Amino acid sequence: MARNDVRPIIKLRSTAGTGYTYVTRKNRRNDPDRMVLRKFDPIARKHVEFKEER
Repeated sequence: MARNDVRPIIKLRSTAGTGYTYVTRKNRRNDPDRMVLRKFDPIARKHVEFKEER
């Protein structure tokens, strides 16, 4: 019901160009902008920025 309104499922895509993605949820009230996290990309074998994709 209200679960999808406040905490939608988002994809985080690697900026290294490998096409690797993480799937997570975010709270729209706390983070209304697009999310950018620094996470490990196993294809590039290093930590890179992952940006929210819609």
